[in-house]
Amino acid sequence: MSLMKKIAYTISILVLLTFNSCSVYNFTGTGKIDAKTFQVNYFLNNAALVEPGIDRTFTLELQDLIQNQTNLNLVSTGGDLVYEGEIVDYRTSPMTATADQRALQNRLTIRINVRFTNKNKEADNFEKPFTFFYDYDGDQLPVGAQLSTALDVIFERITQDIFNESLAKW
Repeated sequence: MSLMKKIAYTISILVLLTFNSCSVYNFTGTGKIDAKTFQVNYFLNNAALVEPGIDRTFTLELQDLIQNQTNLNLVSTGGDLVYEGEIVDYRTSPMTATADQRALQNRLTIRINVRFTNKNKEADNFEKPFTFFYDYDGDQLPVGAQLSTALDVIFERITQDIFNESLAKW
């Protein structure tokens, strides 16, 4: 075999192996998903401190994330993958204080308990809490635009963690 044929043969083999080994992966990090549909049941707000509307916002954000990162179809009942749970903690606490015992920085923390069921692969089922936080100045209350920003940051992290735990297996 000539040198050019050997190089072409080697490159061909490398290209074939590269494409063959990546066939079950995609850019979101999920492997082959053994489901066609998913459902996200309404996440009730069972926290001691209730912020109106966050239960609906969280439910919709989890649905949107799964729809955007997979080719699964959203259904209202009978999904192959089922996400359900509740918001169990919504809390603001001081993180740092000034010399005169005033909060310099506060933290909004949200904890959500999630039950995931994979009807096609029961070994993937889990029930687990997911928590994240947002820090803000102690002289401000998280209302209006600041609350919206805080919820965006917290829910983005929690929904991604739920996605990774249930589908990406990270």
